[in-house]
Formats: sequence, structure tokens, C-alpha cells
Amino acid sequence: MADAALAPAPEDTAVPAPEGSRAAAILLMLLGEEEAAQLIARLDPQEVQHLGAAMFDVADVSEPQVHGVLDGFVARARARTAIGFGADRQIRGIMHKALGQERGENMLARIMPPARSNGLDALKWMDAATISALVEHEHPQIVALVLAHLEPPVAAEVLQAMPETMQPDLIHRVATLGPVTAEAIADLEELLLRPVSPAKASGATRRGGTNEAAQIVNNTRKTAEQRIIKALQKLDRGLARSIEDEMFVFDNLMALDDKNLGTLLRSVDGEILVVALKGADERLRTKMFGCMSSRAAQSIQDAIADKGPMRLAEVQEAQKEVLAIARRLAADGTINLGGKDDDYV
Repeated sequence: MADAALAPAPEDTAVPAPEGSRAAAILLMLLGEEEAAQLIARLDPQEVQHLGAAMFDVADVSEPQVHGVLDGFVARARARTAIGFGADRQIRGIMHKALGQERGENMLARIMPPARSNGLDALKWMDAATISALVEHEHPQIVALVLAHLEPPVAAEVLQAMPETMQPDLIHRVATLGPVTAEAIADLEELLLRPVSPAKASGATRRGGTNEAAQIVNNTRKTAEQRIIKALQKLDRGLARSIEDEMFVFDNLMALDDKNLGTLLRSVDGEILVVALKGADERLRTKMFGCMSSRAAQSIQDAIADKGPMRLAEVQEAQKEVLAIARRLAADGTINLGGKDDDYV
């Protein structure tokens, strides 16, 4: 019995080595502070937060688990080549020797991917209040460029910190931003990080558009959203409609309760509804049928089956008509589209 008690535990009862962020945290904590700091400095804010939490989580890790992590790291390291290390320098040297200094640089300017912008990375580390204070006296186009480079929830906070009279214009600028020149990026970097080296690339970066504008507006308070859209309609009716289309899509109707959804369905022409449901998600179809009488639901289902294949553009157009009716009913107060935490007082 004593010998059995002293016998080592079978290997299959061993705790498996940590993986993912926990493994990365263990490797990081095995380094010295200086080396670990250099690695962390290369990460995004969300990655730093995730890895930092994992470092606290592995504080009581066992020695066998540490060995397991090291073994896994060594195995993965052996499977990788060193071809990517110093590749920029190697490619530049090859081009210079093959084409000469001037022609080589001209060729590199055309083929090299754009360098990562260190200045714009600074935005990730700032809160909305800091960014708002930084851009409050800048030209609206610079503010729009900043908004387009932020995550939508942060951009929405910055937008709402701007004067109300500016907000629709800023959303309009985000939606119509288009390609951004290197010179504009350099101006923005100078604002964020003074001093900053001028950008070498002469290309353009694509930011903004109706989708980004819609995401920003979607993250504002309900009262701000309504005011901005109303002002945008006066500024550019077509653009306002495009942004609304991006903000509220057909699948969002899943968020309506049965009462509001039923009211909407009774306001939609049957033929339009048949075409709209032809390409709808099955869960949304089921929910809609549940808001109808069994006879009406069966009639719609039969009509959908009889339609046969349809062009996607036709279905999307019908869905837009349903959404337009939903927005109109919501504006009249007939239905509540639901959503934000300040809908009620």
C-alpha cells in the first residue's frame, strides 16, 4: 500500500500545458522586464489588456506546465523559417544591386506595402475625452478623418462631444471621405504626435464611407441619432438614406417584439412581403409567421414556394421597402424599433 501511495501519478492525469494567451503570458513572464516591455510595446491596447489579465491568471502555474509551454514554443519555432526577418532590408539591397540606387528606389516606391502609421496608432490609446479635446479646434475634415480611424463606440463618444451643429456635417464628411492622401495622414500625425517624421509613401488610404458613418451614428444616443439623421436629410437626402440603410438592415427586424412586428406586417403589401421573405433568414421568417394568423402565414409560405428563383436585387429592393415602412411607422410613433438605453424617460 505504501509503495502504491508513493508511485508517481499516471501521465494521463497530468494537467495539460496552458495554451493561447495563457501560454503567451507564461513565456512573457519568463523574460526579463526589459525584454518583456519591448514585446508589450508592440501590441495593441486590447492585446495588452488581454495578455495582462492572462499574466495574473497564470501566477500559480506549475513547473510541468511551464515545461509544456516551452516545449510547444520550441516546436512551433522550429517549424518556422527565418525568411521574413529583415526582409525589407534584403529586398532593398537586391533591388539596388540589380537596378542601381535611383531606379531601385523608384521600383520600391511602387511595390512596397504602405508603412504602418505610428501616429494613428496613438488614437487607440486615447479615451474619447482626450481625443475630443485634441480635435475640438481643428478643421472638420481632420475631425472626420479622426472619427473614421476610431472604433465606432469611441467615435460616437467623440462625435457627441462636438457641438451639435457640427455633428451632421461630420457624419456627412465621414460618409464621403474617400481615399485619404499621405499628406492628410501626415497632418493628422503631426496633430497626434509632435514632432513626427513626414510620411514617405505617396499613396492614399481608404477610410470612411456610409458603412463607417452608419456604425458611428448607430453608437450614439437615440436622441442624437434622430437629430443627426434629420439634419443629414436636409444636407444630402440621398446620403442620409444610404446611411439609414446601413444602420437598419432587414435582419434587425428580429429585435422587434411580436406586437410591433405584427403591426409592421399588417402595414406591408402581401406581394412585397412575399418577395422580401424569399431571401430572409429562416429564424426571421419563423418569427414573422408567428405574428400572423395560421391562414395568413400558410398563404405567404405557399406564395414564396410558388415564386421560384428570384434575382437578389429584386429581393433586396422589397426588403428596403419593408424597412422604409418600418422607419415611417417608428417616426409616427406607431411602432418602437427598440434598441438604445435612453429610449425611455
